[in-house]
Amino acid sequence: MKNQEAMRCLLCRNARCTAACPVGTDVPACQKLYREDRLEEAGRILFENNPLSAVTSRICEWKKFCYGACVLNAKKAPIRWHEIEEEISTAWLHSCHPMLPSPLGLRVAIVGAGPVGIAAGIWLGEAGYDVTIFDDHEEIGGVLRYGIPPFRLDRSLCSEYARVLEELGVRFEGNIHIGTERSISQLRDDYDAVLIGCGAASQNALNIPGERMPHVHYAIDYLEAPESVQLRNPVIVIGGGNVAMDACRTAVRQGLHTSVYYRKTFENMPANPDEVEAARQDGVSFHVFETPVEVRGHSVIFCTCENYTDISGRVMTHVLEGTEHEVECGSLLIAAGETVDLSVFGVDLPELDGHHLPAVSAGNETSIPGVFVAGDFLLGARTVVEAVASARIAVRGIRASLERGTENESAGEKQTGD
Repeated sequence: MKNQEAMRCLLCRNARCTAACPVGTDVPACQKLYREDRLEEAGRILFENNPLSAVTSRICEWKKFCYGACVLNAKKAPIRWHEIEEEISTAWLHSCHPMLPSPLGLRVAIVGAGPVGIAAGIWLGEAGYDVTIFDDHEEIGGVLRYGIPPFRLDRSLCSEYARVLEELGVRFEGNIHIGTERSISQLRDDYDAVLIGCGAASQNALNIPGERMPHVHYAIDYLEAPESVQLRNPVIVIGGGNVAMDACRTAVRQGLHTSVYYRKTFENMPANPDEVEAARQDGVSFHVFETPVEVRGHSVIFCTCENYTDISGRVMTHVLEGTEHEVECGSLLIAAGETVDLSVFGVDLPELDGHHLPAVSAGNETSIPGVFVAGDFLLGARTVVEAVASARIAVRGIRASLERGTENESAGEKQTGD
């Protein structure tokens, strides 16, 4: 039976949902095809525009993008397009078998097998490039397999993407850390272009006394293999982002009494509000305006905070003196934000911008010729759909750069021949 949400869609000519989508999904066109039972055609459009549509339809921040921009918000009845997109995209992903294109004779290395690597690998593979994806994990997926819990995202989707990449002739080399075991310089020597699309895999520290105690863990490490980390009751999670929500919901599912402590209030939490609400429904307790100042053997010392707005309009935190209080803690999970690991560049560090991320020119090319970046290495820790959007820009940049090089070589050969 069709999802009746599609029948409510107004098929706007200048659709706000499409404009708000980081990858510009043509929602009205796909809604129309869905109504007409042309699901295969709709699936092809979605996949060509965003190969990870089957993923983003499940975990995207819809209220920030398509759902939140829907014109029917005026009547408090926005279209739940993501539900229809999930139905179409999942069916397409499981049934699609891409045709092997004619080879161009150009080689591209992709560092990172997460959202950027998968999307870029598919786009470049479909265009005929000889692509190899490198990752320090054993299997393809990145954060989709080793970060987002399976109760939020079925990991069999990663296996489907691995199949599609293989059918396109894209090679995968796992268990290799670029930057130590193999350098960017070596990749530049062996390939015509290099795309770095690793995620923000370095957890920010709290920098407080006791943080190195054995019962303290970083949330991103815990989420990679929750069953291998022996947590003890009660569990405290520090942070208010999506990683914090994934960590606390995972801990609850392990039968642990779990609480989240955050230094601001709910309105300031960077996490998807739906995930915060889901955590509360799972039984996680929340404590806001609390910041940790010390970790002890069986407790954490917190201080009460208050927020204020600085002259630039940013919400800042002020710790109130004399408010120290002790909270029992069996295990502590730190989810205080993530940053990219620039060690992937080894000694070949590119120019950096004001956010300590690689500075780029048009097409996401760094100051190192032939080396491009996308995803968290360009944006910082952001959403999967935004990573895919940046991957598309990088792919266009790579193709334009290599096509220019090919044209210049042809012109040189012609001139020599003359």
